[in-house]
Amino acid sequence: MRKRKVTYPTAKTANKPARTVGLPSNPGYVRTTVATINLAALEIRDDLSVGDRVRIGSEGLYSGESAVVESIVVGVIPAAMVRTEAGKTRRVRSVDLERLPAGG
Repeated sequence: MRKRKVTYPTAKTANKPARTVGLPSNPGYVRTTVATINLAALEIRDDLSVGDRVRIGSEGLYSGESAVVESIVVGVIPAAMVRTEAGKTRRVRSVDLERLPAGG
């Protein structure tokens, strides 16, 4: 008795549509899944100290709020533990902090 010929189903990628936008030949195209890295975040800031009033910049939680530096966190990316005016604490990269005048 002869063996039957084995048939395999078509691959799921066989019916994938062709890419029309953002071909690698376009130098201005940046994929949406690529993360951007801010190399300025690696620099250590000597102008921050415990007790300084700062404004949280960049994007994210508590953005734009003023806070007080509670501690400086040393690591690969320098950061600070800050307490906002609402009483919430958060660890923020030091590059995202903007000093405020002491009296304000």
